[in-house]
Amino acid sequence: MTTYAPAIATASAVSLAEPPARFRDLIASEWIKTRSLRSTPWVLAFITLFVIGSAAVATLSDKAAGSEPTGFLAYDAFSAPGYMTLILVAGSMGALTVVSEYGSGLIRTTTVAVPDRGAVVLAKAVVTAALWTAVGTAASIGSFLVSQAILDRHDAGVAITHADVFRPMLASALLAPVCALTGLGLGVLLRHAAGTMLTSVFTLLMLPTMFSESNRWSADVKHTMVSAAWTRLVQTWEPDPGSLGYTATLPGSWMVYALWPLVTVALAVVVVRHRDV
Repeated sequence: MTTYAPAIATASAVSLAEPPARFRDLIASEWIKTRSLRSTPWVLAFITLFVIGSAAVATLSDKAAGSEPTGFLAYDAFSAPGYMTLILVAGSMGALTVVSEYGSGLIRTTTVAVPDRGAVVLAKAVVTAALWTAVGTAASIGSFLVSQAILDRHDAGVAITHADVFRPMLASALLAPVCALTGLGLGVLLRHAAGTMLTSVFTLLMLPTMFSESNRWSADVKHTMVSAAWTRLVQTWEPDPGSLGYTATLPGSWMVYALWPLVTVALAVVVVRHRDV
């Protein structure tokens, strides 16, 4: 006697199979993971206020020292201590986006639900980039407005439409997502929290200090670093052609901003597709 039970069972299994996850669903899932962490809003609020506060302190210190700027000075609005701390926090939080799942084992559940691991990494990158762009923009605009409000009392402030303001403000806003995406890529590549944090801090903050601009090869290496690119992009005065140092170019610094997150995330996508969880 002929039976159709296997065929019916197969048809039922196919009809009940879940459709493949759409990329926008992956983004929604990653956003839920990010905002569900109670520490996330506190960390973001803290680093934003810290960067803005460091700009206020730097501006007050300059005025107390009697400096009289003749134009817009970026080190008032975008002070190095605040933005070095932003690099540290953004890189670490970007790494935690991934390594926390590896540490808890949740990554296995994620890859079972979504076999396309590369798409998962890209979804994490989209959420990370959007979140930290918002944080960087708030910190950058806030730093400028606070510093200029202080300078306005001394008739030394400039408007946000000033010709020298846009580039430093944009560079400072994009610094956060650049570092967060770099940390995320390193997290996928290394998978261990301690190792990723150490590598992120060393690469983004410590390594550039080992090189100077006094000779060509050292300057070339330093100019490939994110923090050095930020320093050049917020610089509002042109370097002296007769100086003994080698200064990075503006197009080269923007290229550094673009390449670090692109290369690290691209490597992460390639590696995760060919590696067991």
